[in-house]
Formats: sequence, C-alpha cells, structure tokens
Amino acid sequence: MLASWLPLGVSLAFSLFAFAFWKGEETSKKAFNNMKPVIVVHGGAGRIFKERENGSRSGVTRAALKGYNILKQGGSALDAVEEAVVVMENDPHFNAGCGSVLNEKGEVEMDAIIMDGKNLTSGAVSAVKCIANPIKLARLVMEKTDHMLLTDQGALAFARAMGVPEVPGETLITERSLERWKKNLEADSNPQEFQKDLGTVGAVAIDSAGNVACATSTGGLTNKRVGRVGDTACIGSGGYADNIVGATSTTGHGESIMKVVLARLILYHMEQGKSPEDAADVALNYMKTRVGGLGGVIVVSSSGDWAARFSTKQMAWATVKDDQLQSGIFTGEKNTQSIKEAISSMES
Repeated sequence: MLASWLPLGVSLAFSLFAFAFWKGEETSKKAFNNMKPVIVVHGGAGRIFKERENGSRSGVTRAALKGYNILKQGGSALDAVEEAVVVMENDPHFNAGCGSVLNEKGEVEMDAIIMDGKNLTSGAVSAVKCIANPIKLARLVMEKTDHMLLTDQGALAFARAMGVPEVPGETLITERSLERWKKNLEADSNPQEFQKDLGTVGAVAIDSAGNVACATSTGGLTNKRVGRVGDTACIGSGGYADNIVGATSTTGHGESIMKVVLARLILYHMEQGKSPEDAADVALNYMKTRVGGLGGVIVVSSSGDWAARFSTKQMAWATVKDDQLQSGIFTGEKNTQSIKEAISSMES
C-alpha cells in the first residue's frame, strides 16, 4: 500500500530495497540453519591428581562425543548439553552426581543448572540429595514449572511429583570422597588444600539451527556447611546462554564466581567485540585480581567459535567441531584427533 502513492522511481527503489531485505533475511536464515554444530565440555578446574588424569580425559571425551552425536543427528543444543553432563554425573572421576564430595555431615548435596539460549529460559536445583542426575531435574524445573530454582526438600518433592527415581544416598558416595571427608575431620587437616581439587562438570553447545545452551552440575565444596549453595545453580554465575551472544559454563571457587557473576561477565565482553578466548581470559583475570578467585570456563559463540580457558593448574576439557575432537588438561595442551580415531581409542 505504501508504494502505491510514491513516484515511480521511488516506488521501484522501495520495492528493490524490500526484495533485497527479504533475500538477505532468507540467506541469513539459511546460513543460520546450516550452522556447524559444536560442543565443548569441562570436567572441572583445579588440581587433577596424576592417577586420575586418564580417567578425567576419557570422561570428558565420552561426554563430548555423546553430545556431538546428538547434534549431528539434528538434535538440539539443549539435549546435547544435558546428555553430555549426564555422562559426567555418572562418572565417579568427577565432582557431580556419583562422585560428588561430601558436606560436613558426610552427605551428598548437589547443584545443577541448564539454560536455553533461544528464549533465556532456565532451570536449576540446589542442595538436592538422592538424585542420580540433578541436571535432568533442573531441566524439569525449567520446562514443568514457572520457577527457575528449586532447593533441598522443595526440589525433592518436585522430583517425586515428576516421577524422578530416588537412589540411596550412599550409592552416590565414592571411596575417595569418603576418605577426603574423613581426612578433613582430623584436627590437623587443611580443608582449603582439598578445595583446589574441585571438579564441577559442564557443557555448552550450538546446534545446526543456531541455538545455544549450557548445563553445569556439581557436588560443591568438600566438607561444606549443610545447605551451602555455590555458583552452579545461580544463573549468570554457573552458566548462561543467549543465542545473540553465545553460552558459557563455569567451574572453580563458587563464592568468587558469584561475586563477579563470571558466566554473564564473559558474554558481556563478547558483546563488546572480544573473541570467546579473550573474553574468558579477561573475565578470569578480573576474578583473580579483584577477589582472588581461580577457576575455568568453556565458551561457544553464536558463530560457532569456542574456548576452554582456566586460571587453575589444570582443567579437563574436550570439544568436537567439524568431526574433530580436541581435548586437554594442562595449560596450552590441545590434543587433536578425528571422531573415528577417538571412538576407536575409547573402544580399545
């Protein structure tokens, strides 16, 4: 209607502009829908003892391959990060699910968060017990309630209402976690020394439709006070996902991460034009200099670029992009192999 009363030349120019704009949007949509899927996972920043290095490497590799397989089959980033985290929750090498550290009473209390970058919906749980996979419960909170975070007995009641099976608390306790808990009860113990060995797990991904998501899960700090909630369950701290920018999952000293809202801080720096790697480094350095906190992050941008950075001694991580797996534990380490090689080595 607008073009009908315009002069012929202006009307033609307007029509050409509208067509070009429409074609541009169509091209953009096609490019967006042909996004190459990427997944990045971490198994926690801190100190990884020598005898646990191989287990940590294989654990993050399995998680990354699991998530990438979902993405390659056209699955969503949300499904990919959830299932990748489930793999690590079920792996006793990590401080999440089975393998979680114990609180001061010798019990497992876990936190988890998941977030969808498409519409900024998120679900989280904190201080949950007797749940094998807290990340699955977090997703139910996101999809089945009007809330974003449920805790302790409220989270357990919700889990029961949703039919989530409970497991005996002792099945989540490993011999290693029990030994560490007992050690910290000794009069001459130094609990801070054990806090360097953290182990929160997380995943970020972008799918072929260009949607991003993040998921993070943890058992928290060893010998923590009953009811302590760290950064993991807090949106913007333990993780954040926004299709406009990207997604990130964090690990490290929870109280420090919360003070600087680390996950959202990284995306803020990306909004200012920094690459995922530079944004992660700037944010981690700020946390270290401002509050003395150490940690690690994984990041994926809305264009499919990624980063795995940490200020601690080590962080187990793995990523899959273009059918190639990359992984590492130490600063500067980046092992590369094809998916076929990775699967073959895992099976041998």
